[in-house]
Amino acid sequence: MNFSGPVPQSFSIAIAGSGIIGLSIAWRLAQSGWRVTVFDKSAIGGEASWAGAGMLAPGGEFDASSRLTELAIQSRREYRSFIQELEAESATSIDFQECGALDAAFSVEELEALHERAHRQSTLGIHSKPLEPSQVSAFWPRLRTEGLTGARFYPDDAIVNPREIVSALKIACQKRGVRTEEHCEVQRLGVREDGVAVETEQGSAGYRAAVVAAGAWSSQLQVNGVPNLPSAEPIKGQLIGYRQPEQTCTTIVRHGGYYFLQRANGLMIAGASVEHVGFNREISRAVTDQISRQAGFVFPHLAETIPSEAWVGFRPGGEQLQLGSWHSTRLYLAYGHHRNGILLAPATAREVTGEINANLQKQ
Repeated sequence: MNFSGPVPQSFSIAIAGSGIIGLSIAWRLAQSGWRVTVFDKSAIGGEASWAGAGMLAPGGEFDASSRLTELAIQSRREYRSFIQELEAESATSIDFQECGALDAAFSVEELEALHERAHRQSTLGIHSKPLEPSQVSAFWPRLRTEGLTGARFYPDDAIVNPREIVSALKIACQKRGVRTEEHCEVQRLGVREDGVAVETEQGSAGYRAAVVAAGAWSSQLQVNGVPNLPSAEPIKGQLIGYRQPEQTCTTIVRHGGYYFLQRANGLMIAGASVEHVGFNREISRAVTDQISRQAGFVFPHLAETIPSEAWVGFRPGGEQLQLGSWHSTRLYLAYGHHRNGILLAPATAREVTGEINANLQKQ
């Protein structure tokens, strides 16, 4: 890349990646007055954000103190206002359910493990309460009762439809003047003292700064002027869906490493596998059958029900969450969210936008 190439455009930011993370950052930056261009190698929100189930569930994800845990809990607290603001600005409706989550136990050992985990979580500010089998049966009548020994309920866990969020973000970004370049992959970045040169197959342009938010594909970007980007790994997840004529599952339900939830449109989702197989999009019948068996165990009426659909998504894995500037005030990273990209979107956008504003508006 020619480091003496395009002169950075005044007050402009380029974002590589148009999933929920990239679009949330673009929206917040545009609200701060930046001129933003979002690039994506495919369609807007067409990868992990489209495939995600949409759980906003610290109760199901964290039981140890860490920066990631703190950020996730804070992001969950921000979600209601985030959705309300986004609905107002996009003039759309988003399926957002503050419904809670149930962790079910079908053995004494499972129940003891739930209680021990809940004790660790309570020190982090993640609250839950124990339920007797009779209470579970009263409020979750479709759940298996045979062998049920108890459960814990997490009132603060929630769900959202990520496809509706992405659609709303696209509208809100357009209203704020964000430019989106679909099917236009960022091939190289040249980081220098006065900005970043962004090269795509359509040519090169200069920006005041760039944000890498391309999920599992992030570390594939070629970058000059700073050390290589931290590695990102695709973690394949397979999910199945059931079209239900009624509200079968009123909360998130979890058991044995699997989860179940139902969107407002009736789609009940069961998932998900965790596979380190690269960008393999094949839907495995053996994997989906296993998920289906688990769904039929927890919800007996699903044992004779054939899933209406199955799909694959690639969670953005890596050694740790990459959030913030990378060896320059001109380059920012926002990837490595694993299975919590939907949950962490509000806090990620706030953190990255705040750092960019602090670093660059002074210059």
